[in-house]
Amino acid sequence: MALNVGRLSGAGLRAVVVLMRTPARHPVVRLLRSQLGIERLLALPEEDRGAMLHDARPVRAREASPRHDAGLGIPAQAPWQSSCVSLRAAYHSGEHVPRDVVRAALGRARELAARSPSVGSLHLEDEAGALVAADESLRRIQQGDARPLEGVVTIIKEELDVAGLPTGLGTPFLTTPARRDATAVARLRAAGAIVLGQSPMTQFGMSPLGANVHRRMPRNAHDPSRLAGGSSTGSAVAVATGVVPIALGFDGGGSIRIPAALNGVFGLKPTFGRIPTDGHGLSAGSSVVHAGPIAATPHDLALFLASTCGASAGDVASVGQPPLSEAACVGALGRGVHGLRIGVDEAEWSAADPDVARPARAALAALEGEGATLHPITIPLASNAAAIGYLTIGLEMCTALRDLRLRHGDEMELYMQLLLLQADAFSSTDYLDAQRLRSRLREHTAAALREVDLIALPTTNCTAPPVSDREMREGFVDANALDAISRYSYLGNLTGIPAGTAPVGAGRDGLPLGLQLLGDAWDEPVVLSALAHLQRIGAASAMRPTTHAGPLT
Repeated sequence: MALNVGRLSGAGLRAVVVLMRTPARHPVVRLLRSQLGIERLLALPEEDRGAMLHDARPVRAREASPRHDAGLGIPAQAPWQSSCVSLRAAYHSGEHVPRDVVRAALGRARELAARSPSVGSLHLEDEAGALVAADESLRRIQQGDARPLEGVVTIIKEELDVAGLPTGLGTPFLTTPARRDATAVARLRAAGAIVLGQSPMTQFGMSPLGANVHRRMPRNAHDPSRLAGGSSTGSAVAVATGVVPIALGFDGGGSIRIPAALNGVFGLKPTFGRIPTDGHGLSAGSSVVHAGPIAATPHDLALFLASTCGASAGDVASVGQPPLSEAACVGALGRGVHGLRIGVDEAEWSAADPDVARPARAALAALEGEGATLHPITIPLASNAAAIGYLTIGLEMCTALRDLRLRHGDEMELYMQLLLLQADAFSSTDYLDAQRLRSRLREHTAAALREVDLIALPTTNCTAPPVSDREMREGFVDANALDAISRYSYLGNLTGIPAGTAPVGAGRDGLPLGLQLLGDAWDEPVVLSALAHLQRIGAASAMRPTTHAGPLT
């Protein structure tokens, strides 16, 4: 959400923020509405508007149809990767113990953080707690009581409560330690995972690019002259650099899928409410924010999802969801894709940069060669999803931050100040009209999913954008990069349907690109099955970053 004047930083960005606080902002506001596509939304015909959206329950097109298990098993991982499976195998063979892995992971994170530019993925550590948990894991392993994620090291995005650590949300002023773990964190621990600490994020999760002047943000795992994407920046880099095999992220407009794609790893935004978000740093909540995993392999995604899903009384969106077992998640990995119907909206694909579309289409062709079928679909409002999403998340966040803005507005980074001033330029009519458009978009998406099992889109419309040291220090806004990186993200958030991303190749610059697959509500297994088959046939592989130092085991 920014002015289309190229990249702004330093004095130029400060001047725009000052201008937006004055009556002279009106021409800027008009330009802003045009830049964000808001004027285009207003020009849409009445038939593109549905009934007012009264709740954000995910779009459900049909009952899940049973699919034949091809018995292909779990795809083999690359030998240089750390994964949940490789860690568990090393523990059970006695080759390694959890305490040594904790020390190795923390050591790697510190070494990467010491580089210039930094590729460090930890914001706050809990070494003492992690070592205690490691010894408890070893005891359970030796007693034959190992749990699904026993001894697996993980990192939690600083958006969710971790007992004893502040839920900082990328700010310098939220410093009170959380009294207890959020439900998802407690479930990870109950499954045997060892929490190393928190990963850094962009401020309040409101930038998908990966910069935050109040954190030492990691650069891209493949090229430290590039951004890592956001807002789950540290979580994606932690996986891509081999510090952990799985990490928790949040996704309100692509914040899991974007950094996963730009760093060449797998990401899953589950169905809205599938993983409870109670314990989130902003109690006001949002109708588009989802918790989910970033991981080295689809198997790791499945284990994380199975360990954290299920209703929680503290999150109304999670109540009433259908059950999802570890057997269903992991079993889906061996299904293959024979008979899988994948929807392709050519209008959306034709809008993609050819450099982005080429490897993603090649991955789809590979799935077609394995027995999937590609079907033309049309989601008429998909091209407006980003503009609807900007209004939705922008105004919901503006409301959620009302008190913090009064108390700490001047302490927020300039990008965040500009974003909130931009949100002030919109009205309740803008928000409510966006929800009517969202309602129709959800109807269009449901209609498409009645004909297909998955919808395929690029994950982003660019590889990782470049960034300078000065821009990282001073902050910046870049409307063009924002538009390219978020172009295909919001459909999944506005509808609440599950969306996964797999790394499927590289652009001309050699940096990773992702293929995004979206399924019907609560049908994460079908998404996992396709991601796993992409890995199995080599159409998707987590690309080895230049900063990778080898597996933890």
